[in-house]
Amino acid sequence: MKIAVAGTGYVGLVTGVCLASKGHDVTCVDVDEQKVEVMKRGISPIYEPGLSELMKESMDHLAFTTDYASAYKDAEVIFIGVGTPEKTDGSANLTYVYQVAKQIAVSVERDCVVVVKSTVPIGTNDKIESYIHDKQKSKAEIHVASNPEFLSQGTAVKDTLHASRIVIGANEEMPAEVLQRVYKDFDAPKLVVGRRSAEMIKYASNDFLALKISYVNEIANLCETVGADVEEVTRGMGYDARIGNKFLKAGIGYGGSCFPKDTKALSWLASFNDNEIRTIKAAIEVNDSQKFKLVKKARKYYDDFLFLNIAILGCTFKPGTDDLREAPSLVNVPLLLEDGAHLRIWDPVGEENFKKRIPNKNIQYFDTIEEAITGADLCLIFTEWDEVVKFDVRKYEELMKTPIVLDGRNCYPLSAFAETKTTYCSIGRKTVNDR
Repeated sequence: MKIAVAGTGYVGLVTGVCLASKGHDVTCVDVDEQKVEVMKRGISPIYEPGLSELMKESMDHLAFTTDYASAYKDAEVIFIGVGTPEKTDGSANLTYVYQVAKQIAVSVERDCVVVVKSTVPIGTNDKIESYIHDKQKSKAEIHVASNPEFLSQGTAVKDTLHASRIVIGANEEMPAEVLQRVYKDFDAPKLVVGRRSAEMIKYASNDFLALKISYVNEIANLCETVGADVEEVTRGMGYDARIGNKFLKAGIGYGGSCFPKDTKALSWLASFNDNEIRTIKAAIEVNDSQKFKLVKKARKYYDDFLFLNIAILGCTFKPGTDDLREAPSLVNVPLLLEDGAHLRIWDPVGEENFKKRIPNKNIQYFDTIEEAITGADLCLIFTEWDEVVKFDVRKYEELMKTPIVLDGRNCYPLSAFAETKTTYCSIGRKTVNDR
């Protein structure tokens, strides 16, 4: 099929490349000319494992342009995959979605289905359809459907090609049939529901996972107080099929482009409609507090951080991505700098983005973990990169000035530090070699 995709961020580009890999002719549209030129050369502008390789393999079916009119005018299906960032009040900013909707309305010359893949508040698809019909220039039949994404950064390609489910939100038979054709070669259950239900499925799914993470983190904090081990606790919980073993890993909270934004958006939507989802509000509050867990733990060992050399392992909100959105590092690093610390940062892919977000003369960047921890008075682990998980923990004692490791992601078994003099403090577990 002839498909256009509006937006080449994580959602749009991954969607476009994956559809092209299945033989569809896909044109990806973006306003950034420089970005488009890079993509025309088969280079992905975002870091996402497997995306660049699949992109190069699929270039015979891929095109990139800033000319939205040429892309939309004769497309059978147009996906909207632009961002819906958070407003100051927590609601979703739909500016980019409506901009694309207007472009579609004035450009389309044939019957088509417009597919809203961006995460949007319930009822947005109805409004977009009315908006397009009000603005459209041609007499073409334009139908609007919802098709929320469920990809995770770091595994986005796999999550798209081997999805847990494909949700098709349509109020008419025709757009539902078209999307069934689009996804006919995707081996995943296809669920056809109404548009509003599809929109709600996305929010309800993400917010449930966020709630699960915040719950486990509260359990972890209590485990520290009463002397239980959260990993033993969650292992026992995970055997219960009603609970499952996913999203039960304790840490310093969730980040990224979805969970923080979507929890706030659903909470705002509920309040706007004179409802209150108290569990979601609690999840947001717990997560905001959990991000500062390591700095609070560090205060036990140092009254202040003035002139201390502090190693930071990992800046991104999770491994496998260079995305810093809502990453714990973004709120903790400024605190440490304000207190006079000198920071030694290592991150395999997030360094350049972090430099742009927090430029500071008291931050040094290093190519290896060994270099970052050398001479450090304290080490904080914010991201569970494989390099960190597989790191020889004996080197902390060997290279650090004062071997104190505060692990926000529970990267190591406690037994790994039993034969060392390193103080190892994690989340929801006892501290090894406490001072």
